Amino acid sequence: MASSSTKPISTPPFTTTISSSSQPSTRSSLLSFLRNTTPTPISLKLSHSRNSFLNSHSSSSRSLSIKNATKTIESAETSRVSKVGGQDADSQETKPTILVSEKLGEAGLELLRSFGDVDCSYDLSQEDLCKKIASCDALIVRSGTKVTRQVFEAAKGKLKVVGRAGVGIDNVDLQAATEFGCLVVNAPTANTVAAAEHGIALLAAMARNVAQADASMKAGQWQRNKYVGVSLVGKTLAVMGFGKVGSEVARRAKGLGMQVIAHDPYAPADRARAIGVELVSFDQAISTADFISLHMPLTPSTEKVFNDDTFAKVKTGVRIINVARGGVIDEDALVRALDSGKVAQAALDVFTEEPPPKDSKLVQHERVTVTPHLGASTKEAQEGVAIEIAEAVVGALQGELAATAVNAPMVPAEVLSELAPYVVLAEKLGRLAVQLVAGGSGIKSAKVVYRSSRDPDDLDTRLLRAMITKGIIEPISDSFINLVNADFTAKQKGLRISEERVVVDTSPEFPIHSIQVQLSNVDSKFGSGVSEGGDISIEGRVKYGKPHLTRVGSFSVDVSLEGNLILCRQVDQPGMIGQVGNILGEQNVNVSFMSVGRTVQRRKAIMAIGVDEEPNQETLKKIGEVPAIEEFVFLKL
Repeated sequence: MASSSTKPISTPPFTTTISSSSQPSTRSSLLSFLRNTTPTPISLKLSHSRNSFLNSHSSSSRSLSIKNATKTIESAETSRVSKVGGQDADSQETKPTILVSEKLGEAGLELLRSFGDVDCSYDLSQEDLCKKIASCDALIVRSGTKVTRQVFEAAKGKLKVVGRAGVGIDNVDLQAATEFGCLVVNAPTANTVAAAEHGIALLAAMARNVAQADASMKAGQWQRNKYVGVSLVGKTLAVMGFGKVGSEVARRAKGLGMQVIAHDPYAPADRARAIGVELVSFDQAISTADFISLHMPLTPSTEKVFNDDTFAKVKTGVRIINVARGGVIDEDALVRALDSGKVAQAALDVFTEEPPPKDSKLVQHERVTVTPHLGASTKEAQEGVAIEIAEAVVGALQGELAATAVNAPMVPAEVLSELAPYVVLAEKLGRLAVQLVAGGSGIKSAKVVYRSSRDPDDLDTRLLRAMITKGIIEPISDSFINLVNADFTAKQKGLRISEERVVVDTSPEFPIHSIQVQLSNVDSKFGSGVSEGGDISIEGRVKYGKPHLTRVGSFSVDVSLEGNLILCRQVDQPGMIGQVGNILGEQNVNVSFMSVGRTVQRRKAIMAIGVDEEPNQETLKKIGEVPAIEEFVFLKL
């Protein structure tokens, strides 16, 4: 029987370890690594790329990452500092070349010019960009420039950093950037106040019909009775997404005399209380609000979250403001809600397609106020973004990896090779755990328990902790999680990740025996996923090189974490596997794995079913109607 003892993880929660044989400073080591001119051999200990295998788990992707890691480190080793006339080659280096492909505020340009040679070349075609990029160390773009794989290929390894002057990075191929060893940074905070102010401007303009009345007067009309508005004081505003912009909107709305409620699964309750805002569930927020202001990111879980079903739950006559992302609203459904009177008015700064079609029914609707994505369009915000991105790019060229990095350098091949399957397991356990949380429950703390026979000094768990954080946060957030920013992002969202090591008597050949993820003080949509201690608890292992789920709550299971997963709590009786299998088979849903775990024979059991396809709602409904099934949940991996 395995012996065990418990000891806390000693790894500091907010540090990244970089080691070298002569122990140079972190700054100089990273600078040397980025420039491929290494005065001493360095090792980037457990740093990792966001896209090399985190989002692509195929063996080919992993081998490519390992090959690139080896190539990068070998390049650093062979590019050691040479002596030129008795001086280091570093001292002979010319300034880095920084290409700015779209207009940037003068303050940011001045900062860049103080550090390197700045080339401002706007409106470049892809062909021209590819020609220029081969001589550039850094590239700064806004949303108009597409930084494709072809751009990184044309750079031939010289491009060290791409800076996106703004938040979204949809126009940058992150996987290609990572494969070519290029850091990508953005500027997520400088336009916060501008976006919040624009949200308030739309709120007031919509309530008082400012845009419509202005157009009417300019057409020579005087229609005082037609454009009677509504007051803001005493009305309830629901802020959907209580991050930086959402909280600033709440502050300003409170100043207008509004009652403010908010929904955000990560918003710290103490921060909300300090502003005088009550955190509520999604359904409570939309059903009680007079005004709804959207500040949520566009993720798979929020795409078209405001649809026909959602609008059916809102208070009749509600008014909606969106300065976040157009895709969170089903625009056709919003038109229907406006036509029926369920939604009285809408004020929109963002759209699913930008610019929207000229004949868009939504844009042309009489009770809709629209602006062309002006949320960050103030002189102050543009200057702030310019400074923020310039500082991030200069810092990256100097070897500093800021929290705004959205990918990170590759890890050494031997470390990546050993930890790769556990990294996949860690992320999937995080994704499974967050999907078991019932709607409206704020996730404040998570505990990770590692069972291993390794000495603590032989296993750095920061990469695994980062991937669990990634799995928990990314499905319901627009954050990009990697080793560099995982702890920072978790802290910003009020999520506390604690770790515990349990030493077990197993083979030291494998770094980890099992990983357990526990979420505390949350409600579960699947009661059987709750342990005896009251926490959502799931556990997994790597078996035959593949991640497996081995425990859900108090139930032991054994199912490969591939495809998707259905968990059912059932009465333990014969024929259950066949009944559920037949339902899935009739709908052409292929079962890849199936496992049944139980506590006592003929009492309760959990059936874990791996499926290749996502069952439709009708299929899931049929599974739920099986008399012996007491609860079930479908989980996407």
